Amino acid sequence: QVQLVESGGGLVQAGGSLRLSCLASARTFSSHAMGWFRQVPGKEREFVARISWEGSITYYADSVKGRFTISRDNAKNTVTLQMNSLKLEDTAVYYCTSPAYAFFLPSTSAKDYGYWGQGTQVTVSS
Repeated sequence: QVQLVESGGGLVQAGGSLRLSCLASARTFSSHAMGWFRQVPGKEREFVARISWEGSITYYADSVKGRFTISRDNAKNTVTLQMNSLKLEDTAVYYCTSPAYAFFLPSTSAKDYGYWGQGTQVTVSS
C-alpha cells in the first residue's frame, strides 16, 4: 500500500506563491509517475499536473500552464508543485496522486490514478 502525504497548503493573496510537497512511502517511488489534482466543493476532481517517473516528462492543465511547476526528487521520495501568480480560481483542495502501475504514464483522467493523498487546502484571497 502506498501512502501519500501532502503538505504546504494555506492561505495566500492573489498573485502570491505557494509550494506544495508530497511525501510517498513506496520504495518503488522512482518507477511511478506522479500527479496533482484539485477539487472544489460540488465539482469533479480536476487534473493539474503530471510528471513521469524519472522526471523528464511533465504535462499541465491549460489553466495552470506557465504558473505552476511540478518536480520530483526520487532520492527523497517527494514530488512538489510550485504555484506562482496564484488566482482566486486556484482555491481548492489539492491532492497528490500516483498510478498503481509502474512505468505507466497516466492521462489527465482521475481513473488512471490508484493512490491518493488526503489533500491539502489552498485558499487564494483577494
